[in-house]
Amino acid sequence: MHPVLATLASLRIRNLALVEDLTWHPGAGLVAVTGETGAGKSLLIGALQLLLGERADKSLIRAGAESCTVEAVFDVGEARELDAWLGEQGAEPCADGELLLKRTLSAAGAGRQFLNGSACTLSALKALGDRLVDLHGPHDHQSLFSREAQTRVLDAYAGAGVTAADFAAAHREQTRLAAEIARLRGLEQEAALRRDLLAHAAKEIGEAKLRAGEEEEVMSRLRAAGNSRRIIELGAQMQSALGAEGEGGVRSTLAEAVRAVRELARLDDAARGMLETLEEVAGRVADLESEARHYLEGINADPGTLQELEARADLLQSLKRKYGGTIGEVMVRGEEAARDLEDIETRGEKIGVLEKEQAAAAAQLAKLGKSLSAVRAKAAPALAKAVTKELRELGFLRAEFAVRLETLDESRVLGAELAEFEFGPNPGEPAKELRAIASSGEISRVMLALKSVLAGQDGVPLLVFDEIDANVGGEVAVKVGQKMRALSRAHQVLCITHLPQVAAAAHRQFAVTKEFDGQRTQTAVGELAGAEREMELARMLGGQDTDSARAHARTLLGSHG
Repeated sequence: MHPVLATLASLRIRNLALVEDLTWHPGAGLVAVTGETGAGKSLLIGALQLLLGERADKSLIRAGAESCTVEAVFDVGEARELDAWLGEQGAEPCADGELLLKRTLSAAGAGRQFLNGSACTLSALKALGDRLVDLHGPHDHQSLFSREAQTRVLDAYAGAGVTAADFAAAHREQTRLAAEIARLRGLEQEAALRRDLLAHAAKEIGEAKLRAGEEEEVMSRLRAAGNSRRIIELGAQMQSALGAEGEGGVRSTLAEAVRAVRELARLDDAARGMLETLEEVAGRVADLESEARHYLEGINADPGTLQELEARADLLQSLKRKYGGTIGEVMVRGEEAARDLEDIETRGEKIGVLEKEQAAAAAQLAKLGKSLSAVRAKAAPALAKAVTKELRELGFLRAEFAVRLETLDESRVLGAELAEFEFGPNPGEPAKELRAIASSGEISRVMLALKSVLAGQDGVPLLVFDEIDANVGGEVAVKVGQKMRALSRAHQVLCITHLPQVAAAAHRQFAVTKEFDGQRTQTAVGELAGAEREMELARMLGGQDTDSARAHARTLLGSHG
């Protein structure tokens, strides 16, 4: 499934940490979340991570509560592919353009998760989350350190996604063909011995003409046949007791009772209820007698039949001992033996056909690989140049970013090479692998630079930046805000920030606060507008009560229209 076109419409959190019941409507565009240190801004990120399948910590459940719940509503665009995927997970399709996600964590037992109200696996929730949200924080950049992920980033920039997908499919097909050829050639080593064994197994199982569920049927009939005489005696007693013939038969007695009550009902309407009931009982007894008669007719006391059933039961047990624990497994083994026997007899011909297919697949793989390598070689320096430009605007005035391609000894599913991102933040020092040198502040800005370059190609709809603007300020902070605002033209962007320059760039701003009601502390989220937003920005500037800080806040807000 491709990334989903969606916007987070609402997030509801209940009994998580300091939140009792909170519903948040972030809105589209760039959304900033601010507040004092320790107010609980990271709680929103934690709720999203929990909802998107991350590992759960039961200590997050609010004290005194038995469970916590996180729910989200995403407004989705074209939902046809998403609905098909949801159907594969056993979930309902999206209704009215809305996708509903829910996860409950219980203090006493296992948690539960839901897609559109249908229970789902945690892996399904996580798989969908990976296509909905891209979350980046000071400690959440491991994905950028993976060379496979870096190669996919390069392919996205190069617009090589289709070629890469075709190469991966061709690689899987070639691997499948190679494995099948190896299997058939392996049959040659002990062909004579295996041929005899397989032929015997296929013949023995085939001649048995097994049927699914046959064993239970045979054993049931065998038990009945073994007790047939006693069954017939008991059945006859039951039929006699029910029958109309003979003194004391149930039907005879009921017939007398019906005649009496019918006369009674003619004299007294109050007896009609009893008449209807008796007539119904008489009818059911007649049906039961007929059923008993048919049952007895089906009992076969023929000794020959008993012998046949015993022989069939012995055969079934023998086949199970040889070929599998159940008749179903025996049937599968018979099919496998017949197929393997055919493969042995025709292996030469089949290997020839497969080798031709493999040669064609290899040629297609080589063609796609060559094309993919050429596109990557051309795109690598262009991506490096574009990211370097973004980084310099984000305060790395003399930094260098490079994309190195390493040719592999043999092609993998991603291609004939892997990308390696290299970063040199300090002039005069050689660039090294990104994972080897970057600090959290550096890697955060590298991520923002990459996201800015890839804004048009990145299909994940919701980007979340958790204090990635740490350790920057001044003009760089202004640039960070501008980059995030630009990203919001193609994505919904949520940003938790301490920087007023970044918060001022947002289309909407929310403040997270702690409130004490005299008994318990709760975290609250409220939208800021007008004077409230100016005061919050002034606080972030370090001078909430000064005219100059408020004027600076107004200037920051005015710079973004």
